Amino acid sequence: MDDRKVSSDEPLQPLPEPPAGATRMVREQLEEIYRTASRRVFATLVRLLGDFDLAEEALHDAFRVALEQWPREGVPANPLAWLVSTGRFKAIDGLRRRARFDFVEDLDDRPDPASEEGVGDDGVEDDRLRLIFICCHPVLSPEAQVALTLREVCGLTTEEIARAFLVAPPALAQRIVRAKGKIRDARVPYEVPSPVEQPARLESVLRVIYLVFNEGYSASVGESLTRADLSGEAIRLGRLLAQLLPGPESIGLLALMLLQESRRETRTTAEGDLVLLDTQDRSRWNRALIAEGTALVERALVSGRAGPYALQAAIAAVHAEAPTAAATDWAQIVALYDLLLRLDPSPVVELNRAVAIAMHDGPAAGLAAVDAILARGHLADYHLAHAARADLCRRMGRTGEAMAAYQRALELVRQAPERRFLERRLAELQA
Repeated sequence: MDDRKVSSDEPLQPLPEPPAGATRMVREQLEEIYRTASRRVFATLVRLLGDFDLAEEALHDAFRVALEQWPREGVPANPLAWLVSTGRFKAIDGLRRRARFDFVEDLDDRPDPASEEGVGDDGVEDDRLRLIFICCHPVLSPEAQVALTLREVCGLTTEEIARAFLVAPPALAQRIVRAKGKIRDARVPYEVPSPVEQPARLESVLRVIYLVFNEGYSASVGESLTRADLSGEAIRLGRLLAQLLPGPESIGLLALMLLQESRRETRTTAEGDLVLLDTQDRSRWNRALIAEGTALVERALVSGRAGPYALQAAIAAVHAEAPTAAATDWAQIVALYDLLLRLDPSPVVELNRAVAIAMHDGPAAGLAAVDAILARGHLADYHLAHAARADLCRRMGRTGEAMAAYQRALELVRQAPERRFLERRLAELQA
């Protein structure tokens, strides 16, 4: 490829201004497709073209052509199929001009996606699950798998992923470039792995999907607590994975995401401020999602092979089933955290268990557990650990310690609604 390519380690660029005469309705429809389905088009182009950067360039070319033609000729009956076909043909034409004839002949032999059987109602096969398995190939490190999937499947920008990883954007961009190079050099096939290969690849896929969900459910940075587009995409991918590999952990992950998503509408005020679990309006929780998630939890637990995601889903189900915060079965939650800690030990799980202990046995017991974690040096730079300590000290009347812990949490927090919440709590103590 030449210097005109659009590197796929960079964010998707905004649509260019339409030519004179473009109607507002067509532009709005194209922008909606761009916002909600561009990564699906991209995934299919990767399959057809066999190259991440070439597919990214083809994606942009297709949208540019659509912006020129659709206002004059009308929106196609199958917009996604039109975009895929246009992007593919633009890529082939570009390669011909660059004299890569062998590669072009190979691409010419591949069928037009608009004429393939087994495609969706919109004329395009959904290739994102295949793309996830490529991005989670064992030839890549776990860090590269997550970064590449967030970039290529979900369209997060390099800067967004870098903030999630706490690394500099240039270093993260290089990580993505190297990952794509390894996939190319290893000639990784664009396909869902065989049943024999799937278990080794599943753990990475589950982790990536849940990371995407978490970024949507509780954004790492920014003015908004949530990003519904990301959590919705993660749930959609989780459904696909549970259909393809209906094991306890795939089902457990889907259950966990559904149960957490059921509370989305009550987690912030109309002004975007944080609302804690114990003060949320439970009558507004999505009961359909709770019912579906709870049924999936039961399926996962009955198998006798429940893993970390299924246990986390079971904890979420206990919260969802409590009619009020006071009626929460904290003894059961502590017991589930005990199981989770044995199965998947981590400081964050230990912190969550400490908070549950505080609710069951009182703030002093919880504070002792939190202090033990911090004394070992774990979570020293994790704002929620200091926020939890601050809250427990506040409940015990240890105002000075609570203020210091809130201040430390404020130094570390990067999310605006959480920052405002911590500032209010600190101001209350200072007053």
